[in-house]
Amino acid sequence: MSVPVFSRDAVLEAVSPQDAYAAVRNAFIAHHRGEWVMQPKIYVTNYPAGDFRAMPAIGGGHALLKWVTSFPGNPALGLPTVTGLVVLSNSETGQLEAVLDAASVTALRTAAAAVLAADTLGVENGPSVAVVGCGVNGAETVRMLVAHGRTPVVWDADEARRRFVADQFGAEVAGSLDEALARDAVVTITPGRDVLFSEGSLRPGQHVSLMGADGPGKAEIATRELGRARLFCDDWEQASHGGELAAGVAAGLLARDDVTELGAVLAGAAEGRVDGDDVTLFDSTGLAIQDLAIARAALLRSVEMDLPRLEL
Repeated sequence: MSVPVFSRDAVLEAVSPQDAYAAVRNAFIAHHRGEWVMQPKIYVTNYPAGDFRAMPAIGGGHALLKWVTSFPGNPALGLPTVTGLVVLSNSETGQLEAVLDAASVTALRTAAAAVLAADTLGVENGPSVAVVGCGVNGAETVRMLVAHGRTPVVWDADEARRRFVADQFGAEVAGSLDEALARDAVVTITPGRDVLFSEGSLRPGQHVSLMGADGPGKAEIATRELGRARLFCDDWEQASHGGELAAGVAAGLLARDDVTELGAVLAGAAEGRVDGDDVTLFDSTGLAIQDLAIARAALLRSVEMDLPRLEL
């Protein structure tokens, strides 16, 4: 028996930004309907260095396990922040079907979720959009936006990195962090060490996709600022324990009824934005069902690609 092995470049070749967007959208809906199932991610920590995460899911005839890391200090050592593997199996027979690079799968599904949330919850008629954080996931989000006909402004604390990403994808560099944070729609994909939106900073009508605070102790927005917005998340169980919302829950500022899952909005079971002046916040913690969506999309293309194979 042999199974295809997808490197980083192979994943990106197999799954276009448009395919990733559609696949992740369908996964949110399938998860909301109970057709795709996952457990909250398991953290194996080695703080302050970083953590390991185990993420299982099942749906659509397949089962998946992602073993992935987040070590924010790695770039200073010349190493990637995110590494790991995605293992895809047949859910009827248990047979292994593919092995994929986890970092590229993560980047595609993170970008898809960020843009999908902005499209679903942001104001209509193509609002101005910014991406704050130009690491691997931020760069993929810029690529996703451009592929969908948008020209974002970008910002990163590293000037060379923000200019490189802007030049690579045809985006624009914001004049400052404050300029980027003032856009109609903002996607934040930072390590989550620093609060970007302080108390009172959100503007009427603004949408923010908060993608960076995906673990304990991380935050991109002041806790009390959560109370000024209509709140959405990818999965309540994860977000209430390890996302932006966790601090609000711990402080007693919000509860389950205050937050709507994005899948419910996409399935037509809940309201998204109600008024043009609504402030909408999407808290993303990253779901295994999103990884499953990308892995399944890649597997569909495997027969067309010359991939190395793992002999078992």
